Amino acid sequence: MRHISGIFLKGLAAILPVFVTVYLIVWIARTAENVLGGIIRFILPESWYVPGIGLLLGIALIFCVGVLLQAYLIRRLFEWSEGLVQRIPLIKTVYSAVQDLMAFVSGGNQRQASQVVLVRVSLGDTSARLMGLVTRQDWDGLPGNMADEDEVAVYMPMSYQVGGYTLILPRKHLEPVDMGIDEAMRFALTAGMSTQANRGASQHKAAE
Repeated sequence: MRHISGIFLKGLAAILPVFVTVYLIVWIARTAENVLGGIIRFILPESWYVPGIGLLLGIALIFCVGVLLQAYLIRRLFEWSEGLVQRIPLIKTVYSAVQDLMAFVSGGNQRQASQVVLVRVSLGDTSARLMGLVTRQDWDGLPGNMADEDEVAVYMPMSYQVGGYTLILPRKHLEPVDMGIDEAMRFALTAGMSTQANRGASQHKAAE
């Protein structure tokens, strides 16, 4: 019975990541198709509509926005509109959080979160080490008593959920780790069970 359960769990471990990935892709595609496809049906004749055109239009629009933002005038106009949005109290909080998250994911803030570190925590007679990411090293624009000059902000991701803590710690209490940001996030979010993180670290060492 235990052997059968082991075989089943191995099959589940192989299929589940593929299923979840495909499900998310299909969900995003259907959402884009339903929203943009409905707009196309409203504007154009029904006979012109082809299934999938909403998704293609969404991809094209995102690409076009990226191209337009390369132009100085468009970029300044976009920054001006951002300034208006960030003056609205509740919307400002949500918008800024999403903007910072997308900048980090897309690599825009990789310069700030450029170091993976270990933070030592005392547990009675022994000590544990928690993995974190240095996300801020300068405190310009923030209250003066928020942090000292030799302190940095360290994000501590939590396993198997979108959450974590941000700690402000002295640099001397941090131990640098030779690991990329994406590898560290994968390691932390999967509670250290990610095999991809192991492969990435091995490839990183081999490249050196």
